Amino acid sequence: MSRLSSVPAPLLVLAGVVSVQFGGALAATLVPEIGAGGSVVMRLLFATVILLAIARPRFRGHSRRAWLTVVGFGLALGLMNFTFYGSLAHLPIGVAVTIEFLGPLLLAASLSRRVVDLVAVLAAGAGVLLISEALSVPFADLDWTGLGLAATAGACWAAYIIFSGRTGAEFDKLEGLALAMVVATLVTLPFGLASVPEWDASVLARGLGIAVLSSVLPYSLELVALRRLTAQVFGILLSLEPAVAALAGLVVLGQVLHGWQLAGMALVVLASAIVLGLGARKDPAESTGS
Repeated sequence: MSRLSSVPAPLLVLAGVVSVQFGGALAATLVPEIGAGGSVVMRLLFATVILLAIARPRFRGHSRRAWLTVVGFGLALGLMNFTFYGSLAHLPIGVAVTIEFLGPLLLAASLSRRVVDLVAVLAAGAGVLLISEALSVPFADLDWTGLGLAATAGACWAAYIIFSGRTGAEFDKLEGLALAMVVATLVTLPFGLASVPEWDASVLARGLGIAVLSSVLPYSLELVALRRLTAQVFGILLSLEPAVAALAGLVVLGQVLHGWQLAGMALVVLASAIVLGLGARKDPAESTGS
């Protein structure tokens, strides 16, 4: 952690964004083998064990309100991961992340009174229409399952942001996150137990890699970076996630998006930078997670 403190904070956030999205691309290779449930459970199991070892949270001495908060946080975290991984079985990762990104974007815009944020949300909506190919493909041929799962993941991401802030107020450091990871694992466990016999060495290695890339590494990088970063800068950097996801999909999975889809993604990235970045306060940022 002391060495990371010497690295510019924006670079740490960018590294976290890249880590999350390449972890998602790696997860997309696992979903066809053990399903979304198995992939999520494996990721959460590994990540939970690592975070419990690091945070060493207390399971006693917390108020009822604190437990309700951390349970809500864990439910949002578990469902966010489950629905997002489910969408990866139907959509390119760049498309799934762009649609999911509407969750935090709409949440931030709903808390704003700026007209420009409303215009940005409308632009993001147009971007989603383009990237989903709703304007070029007959409605009957659209992958409504994938689109619905990605949208649900976005709603869960918005809930995650709300409960993340409340959990941070109730628990010290990573203690609340570690407890929420336990809840998320228990919630998703029934969906992944059937895949356990298929967890061979290759699957376990990828599961560990996903846990590190998608949870442990980005959370650690953000923890250091957000002490020295304003909400404005963090929001602008976070808005790059759809573009990084498309890059990860191309490099890891060979997924190529068409011109109109890239244009739609650009609209969502621009809208996110306006709402999450330029519209944010200049005080220290709070992690939104992913």
